Amino acid sequence: MAIYRIGIDVGGTHTDAVLLDEQNEVLSETKASTTEDVATGIYNAMHKIIEEANVPREEIKFAMLGTTHCTNAIVERKRLNKIAVVRIGAPATLAVKPLIGVPEELREKLGKYVYIVRGGHEFDGREIVALDEHHLYKIAEEVKGEIDSVAITSVFSPVSQAHEQRASEIFREVLGENVAISLSAEIGSVGLLERENATILNASVVNVAKTAADGFINALKSEGIDAKVFFGQNDGTLMSVDYAVRYPIFTVACGPTNSLRGASYLSDLSDAIVVDVGGTTSDVGVLVQSFPRESSLAVEIGGARTNFRMPDLISIGLGGGTIIRISDEGSFTIGPDSVGYRLPEKSLIFGGDTLTTTDVVVALGKAELGDPSNVAHLDKALLEKVYYGMVELVEEAIDKMKTSADPVPVILVGGGSILLPGELKGASEVIRPQHSGVANAIGSAISQVSGQIEKIYVLDEIGREAAIELAKEQAKNEAVNAGANPDSLVIVDIEDVPLAYLPGNATRIRVKAAGELAADHKAVTI
Repeated sequence: MAIYRIGIDVGGTHTDAVLLDEQNEVLSETKASTTEDVATGIYNAMHKIIEEANVPREEIKFAMLGTTHCTNAIVERKRLNKIAVVRIGAPATLAVKPLIGVPEELREKLGKYVYIVRGGHEFDGREIVALDEHHLYKIAEEVKGEIDSVAITSVFSPVSQAHEQRASEIFREVLGENVAISLSAEIGSVGLLERENATILNASVVNVAKTAADGFINALKSEGIDAKVFFGQNDGTLMSVDYAVRYPIFTVACGPTNSLRGASYLSDLSDAIVVDVGGTTSDVGVLVQSFPRESSLAVEIGGARTNFRMPDLISIGLGGGTIIRISDEGSFTIGPDSVGYRLPEKSLIFGGDTLTTTDVVVALGKAELGDPSNVAHLDKALLEKVYYGMVELVEEAIDKMKTSADPVPVILVGGGSILLPGELKGASEVIRPQHSGVANAIGSAISQVSGQIEKIYVLDEIGREAAIELAKEQAKNEAVNAGANPDSLVIVDIEDVPLAYLPGNATRIRVKAAGELAADHKAVTI
């Protein structure tokens, strides 16, 4: 029996979908409009590719979804959970309150129940003070029935998780199993405020993730498909539905990372710069050994600074629907606003009244789309200057992402990639692979399953080499449990950070392993 897989990526403008065979060859692809309820757009795209490929539904065994649900909810301040924010860190952290520096409208949404409890640890693992369990019980009783999600952050919990774990047990005891609990040690790294923000945001979008998962699963069921379901995550690998609902914040950048992974697969390049041109923005990222390069800086999401693992990306306001404004004096501006999904009704080539970047490339004869006669009257010399400005925006972004002056391969993907020429400054070659318009959906479908382990080891007891090997084995086990084929596993990331102030020559080791999906994995199916 053949085994097929579906890959879907939900963007702000389009929902892209592909159906792949066992050799990861594209059997059918489509771009459907993203709908307000999202699930309808997913269903429409899925139905179209299945009908077009005409494969037996019982042979579709894997379904992968990359989605912007959680990002959009944070940015729009909509559909967020009712949360309690608990920081374990008094008296050491009373000077700086939780949600400091977060935009006011987001603070109003998430800051109704905020508490600071005595407890936390020093950087060497010693307790600052004992955990105030009585206060935690009191808080739990106070918020019972008022909230459905809890964000718990303790000082230096990446060194010692003991207080966060105990607080979690208390809230679970009082509030029951239906209230989601997010622990900062499982989400961010050292750096209290950024880790706390990441944990708060994670707690706020649990329901959004559940809705997205249910919508995807129901869309599959309505098509008569019984498949194993996975979500894309920020590092370009997959995670199970249960994991996605527990850590929804890990999905916020999966759209761009899916595009990078898809670009690597379609071009057969493991190291390159990828420019993903959508309807509103272009994301520029770097492939390192076929995976997105990770950011070493704090990343802002919806105006809140966070410090969990995110891809290193530059987003610029240039897409297929970007609005071009020309003054009476002949000067012009490029965006950053866009007509987005309304391109087929607003742009000049489709009979609309708004000059867009797509109109510019059609008027200059660089793309065939719509009705070119609608833009034939435009000043070609001025449009050439506009086009040069558009290309320059991308070339500057590419230059910022390079680590040396040497030219590097550049891969163009996304539906808006028709905007860009076959040569770019700083590029050794410009590649526009087949199926590049749905690279994000392909990246979702071909992604590997990963497992990650992060632990503190005392090297005086075990030794560095033995500690790293142990961490590798544990990461591989995590990946296998998540659905990876053990024969295909590779270690894709190792981080070894000595903790000089801990006794016994301690070090924190983080290892990630990734492998292909196992066809016979006994994961929970829908």
